Amino acid sequence: MQDINIALIGGGFMGKAHSLAYAAMPMFFWPAPARPVRKTVVDVSEELASTAAQRYGWESYATSWQDVIADPDIDVVDIATPNHLHAEIAIAAAEAGKHIICEKPLAPTAGDAKRMVDAVEKTGVVSAVAFNYRRTPAVALAKKYIEEGAIGRILNFRGTYLQDWSADPDSPLSWRFQKKIAGSGAVGDIGSHVVDLARYLVGEIDSVNSVVSTFITERPLQSSGFDALGGASTNTDGPRGAVDVDDEAMTLVRFANGAVGSIEATRNAWGRNNFITFEIHGTEGSIFFNYENRDELQVAFKRDPADRRGFRTVYTGPNTPYGDALWPIPALGIGYGETKIIEAYEFLKAVAEGGTVRPDFADGYQTALVDEAILESGRTQQWTPVVQHPRANI
Repeated sequence: MQDINIALIGGGFMGKAHSLAYAAMPMFFWPAPARPVRKTVVDVSEELASTAAQRYGWESYATSWQDVIADPDIDVVDIATPNHLHAEIAIAAAEAGKHIICEKPLAPTAGDAKRMVDAVEKTGVVSAVAFNYRRTPAVALAKKYIEEGAIGRILNFRGTYLQDWSADPDSPLSWRFQKKIAGSGAVGDIGSHVVDLARYLVGEIDSVNSVVSTFITERPLQSSGFDALGGASTNTDGPRGAVDVDDEAMTLVRFANGAVGSIEATRNAWGRNNFITFEIHGTEGSIFFNYENRDELQVAFKRDPADRRGFRTVYTGPNTPYGDALWPIPALGIGYGETKIIEAYEFLKAVAEGGTVRPDFADGYQTALVDEAILESGRTQQWTPVVQHPRANI
């Protein structure tokens, strides 16, 4: 079994999730396609980097991502930084011949995402963008049903991603509320996940008609260098900074295959923690999924007898996608960590075997083009066409 040496750029929340995935992947997927070696973790200071190395089990640490990319022993670069750093790191990694997995959104702008796609296509390295929710076994099962024709021709899609971690206007001014770093707000941060699910399950989005809002226009400045994700501020009487990105977006969508739908993303939904849902109606049935009940897929089929027609629950387990590598009986519990483990498996399998993986940078770019159209439609209040990148087609 070959070793694949990984450098992780960013030791925060996502760094923890990725580190867990690399450690656990061979425990679940055995024999593993390769042995992931947690070689070097990079963060902005000696203290943060050394802490991440000790906490997450990395062999070494560094404070310069440029030096790590130049290291000939590194095979894979994993980008888990704030959005504005993605393009520079990814392009340098591609030029150095490193395979790359990058957190979503791929970049703050579609223009930056395009440069990243060009770089990996020019060098031929494997690329992946970390839309891990499509790795949830119930979502993969929904894809299987759709491809088998179980719900017939798709007519409509309704997707949501609702959160409340930043609904409090006194929660700190994270980088996620700053356009120069994040690029956009709810649209790119969480709405992009729903766009990815819509593309994965239904097909390419042709045009959008959106309402995009910013309800909380300022927040307390953070009192430390560590970025706070949610929670109450301890600096409510201190200086505040401007929020210059969206915190809510609602959009109608038209798909290229004739289906219609809607997407909603908000970080102002009190009581909704990580409420990712989709409901898809077809000519032969319907599918409903709620990530907060991620072992379950709700299905209803036209062919059912009239006295039994309605939604019923299918629990994912060993007989559903990825299930044979996870837990031996249905409904034992799939968590966020398992989606990252599956993501690591699919990516490293492509690296080890010289293949490809979806979603790749072309998919991330196409999602960025949809996000860009949503934001543009929010400004113009008109139907806005989505530019199509030919290699991203599902």
